Amino acid sequence: MSTETLELGTKTTQALPITLTEKAASEVRRIAAEQASEKPLYLRIRVVGGGCSGFQHKLDLDETINEKLDDTFELHGVNIVIDKRSMLYLDGVTVDFHDDLNKRGFSVTNPSAKTTCGCGSSFSM
Repeated sequence: MSTETLELGTKTTQALPITLTEKAASEVRRIAAEQASEKPLYLRIRVVGGGCSGFQHKLDLDETINEKLDDTFELHGVNIVIDKRSMLYLDGVTVDFHDDLNKRGFSVTNPSAKTTCGCGSSFSM
């Protein structure tokens, strides 16, 4: 858990709910630049139902935010948006990016997950 201060609208908390590694932030910035959108792009992190264990993490680039349902913040130059329902499942999550011989892509490590499926794409709480 990061010890940086997080500004959520008008409410200030003492710790960020997630960690975004510099490698992941760099890759998000690269992908966002390729999109060439006229509007700012946000990294939307959410938890959805699905997979063999019940829940899945989803990462998307999104142009829109809902001020009533979403919290926004910035890490390493990346604007992040998380809906309030997903925030309940994401405390302490680390988003990383791997570019190795055996693995390329984003990974989400959730310390609150009780079990994961065999392929690692879904989890239970």
